[in-house]
Amino acid sequence: MAVETLLAFLLIAALAGYFQTVTGFGLGLIVMGATSGLGIAPVASVAAVVSLMTLMNSLVALPGRLQHIDWPSARAAAMGIVPMIVLGVLLLDYLSGRATTLLSLLLGLVILYGGASLLFQPSRQQQLSSRRSFALFGGLSGLLGGLFGIAGPPLIYHCYRQPIEAVRIRNLLILLFAVTSGMRTLFITSQGQMNAEILWLTAWSMPVIAIATYTGRRFPLPFSSLAMRRIAFVVLVMIGVSLIVSALT
Repeated sequence: MAVETLLAFLLIAALAGYFQTVTGFGLGLIVMGATSGLGIAPVASVAAVVSLMTLMNSLVALPGRLQHIDWPSARAAAMGIVPMIVLGVLLLDYLSGRATTLLSLLLGLVILYGGASLLFQPSRQQQLSSRRSFALFGGLSGLLGGLFGIAGPPLIYHCYRQPIEAVRIRNLLILLFAVTSGMRTLFITSQGQMNAEILWLTAWSMPVIAIATYTGRRFPLPFSSLAMRRIAFVVLVMIGVSLIVSALT
């Protein structure tokens, strides 16, 4: 990879890491969308890097929090995640070789959906959803995680509708993101797809994201939480629309 390309990728990763810190959302969506829109790196490579970033973040965040997880719901969601991760990766391989325009269109739609979810807060249910529903939304997240390394939106929407404490929801999501990223990483490694470019990008990205995270905590933008979510929404919509327009034209 050329130095200019690497620097562009790291700049996008830094901006995404900062946004993730100040809004709690958007790292994978921004990295995937911006790098794909600018043609910096193949979708498959960036998705693998995003999965490794998410896995490392989850493994750091999980210790000491496992007692705050609703395990029956976690197991049900994992049953949906695991097979759909495999399907998502295989679908990515197919589309990368035969239908790159459709792949860009799908990525644009996913990013638009992720952006919209920042503004529309789901209403809380009175009762905990069935195990089948957790498996269904886990499957949707597994498919997106396999395709683009972005498993968040369906599970975030479903989990925040549940009548349980916010801390249990956050820990449940961290665990499920670890399962998604871990399974994706294991599967592409078993397929011989974990190449030097992915490891190289990951190695460079980690310190950049750490610095961006520190900067976001120390020097957040002087806006309210709602204003930051709206800014993130605008950024993601712009990325998503540009990918869709590019694919259609």
